[in-house]
Amino acid sequence: MKKLFVFCCIGLFLAACTGGDSPKSTSDGDQSSEEVASAPAVADYDPNRGEGKFTEVKIDPKLDEAMALKGKNLSDLKCLSCHKLTDEKLVGPGWKDVTKRNTPEWIMNFMTNTDAMIDKDPKVQAMLEICMVRMPNQNLSDEDTRAILEFMRQNDGVK
Repeated sequence: MKKLFVFCCIGLFLAACTGGDSPKSTSDGDQSSEEVASAPAVADYDPNRGEGKFTEVKIDPKLDEAMALKGKNLSDLKCLSCHKLTDEKLVGPGWKDVTKRNTPEWIMNFMTNTDAMIDKDPKVQAMLEICMVRMPNQNLSDEDTRAILEFMRQNDGVK
């Protein structure tokens, strides 16, 4: 009886591991037009802006302290369980100098359109290989996203 149980468990495990990830194909082996149409269009992707609605973010060179405080409170709640304020990786990469390496548009688009950026952006894909965990969508409003960006700027030394 134990052998039958083990055999069934192995069979279920193998069935689960081999299921449904392969693309649908037509009888001649080509991908269906439905699958091709859903493939991400990377050719028109702007790596400086990212993928999303933020095309131009106006940043005052001087820090908005009230907005940075709101961003700190939001990031304490939604971000800092996975990110450190240093360059040290926790679950996700550290935030040190993130505003020096990326444009405000890129950062805000990544915070609000995470899945599309993971699928298209080479920098995000490289981070994913290191961290091995996809960032979840935090359902941030535009205002919340901008506040977190201001806190990131403060963390990077903007005064």
